[in-house]
Amino acid sequence: MTRADLSSLPGQHQDWPGTVADLDPQPDHGEQSWTGRDRLPGRRALITGGDSGIGRAVALTFAKEGAAVAVAHLPQEQADAERTRQLVEETGGTCHLFAVDLRDRETNEQVARDAVEALGGLDVLVANAAYQMTHDLLEEFPPEQVERTFATNVFSPFWLVRALADELSPGGSVIVTTSIQAYSPSDHLLDYAATKAALNNLVVNLAAELGQRGVRVNAVAPGPIWTPLIPSTMAAHKVEGFGSDTPLGRAGHPVEVAAAYVFLASDEASYVSGTVLGVTGGKPVF
Repeated sequence: MTRADLSSLPGQHQDWPGTVADLDPQPDHGEQSWTGRDRLPGRRALITGGDSGIGRAVALTFAKEGAAVAVAHLPQEQADAERTRQLVEETGGTCHLFAVDLRDRETNEQVARDAVEALGGLDVLVANAAYQMTHDLLEEFPPEQVERTFATNVFSPFWLVRALADELSPGGSVIVTTSIQAYSPSDHLLDYAATKAALNNLVVNLAAELGQRGVRVNAVAPGPIWTPLIPSTMAAHKVEGFGSDTPLGRAGHPVEVAAAYVFLASDEASYVSGTVLGVTGGKPVF
């Protein structure tokens, strides 16, 4: 299948949190391009931020590989979440939706319980939900934004892993979405980049502790991937040409990142833990 060319994205802007339907061009989440090979048979996965972008691609590819999924998403993203569920169900898979804001501990603990109940257990946690908003100057970053960015990006994965550690043991897998921003930070994403660096450290520490319980903990560090997060958090002129500075000369489609999550959740990665896989279009991750 031919995917849309992402080498010269046009400038565009959406109101936060954005929607897949308004992206130009349309990204590939694996709707037609991904062929399942039964790599995740019977697995049960909770995916945060699974309504669109990378999360949607992970939910869809997991389903095509035989997993049942639960998707946590913001209430404002209900339409995209419903479309994700539709895509999963069209493959014959199961997709439960939970409309939640994951900034506080209690909500994370509740969605963990709800996902376990809905799926009858849990084998894989994909901590993918994230928040960002760009500013040109340090003084322009509002305190409430910085707190929200850390609460969503760092604290939520911590609370979820804490709540689900016993449920995932033994043999479970945790996959955290970090970012190329952890290694090559942009000044207009100052707080966001810091959260992603923190997640890299968290993954290493969690892998050391949870490895004793038989749980693997890894991360995926995407580069510039074409999702609603981009035009809904950046000015139109910054979206223009997004991703063209990579060695591959373009932004990535969400499905191109999803392959890393499928690998890390599968038995193929049974001896992989405490690592970060970069899917960056050639930008270095080290």
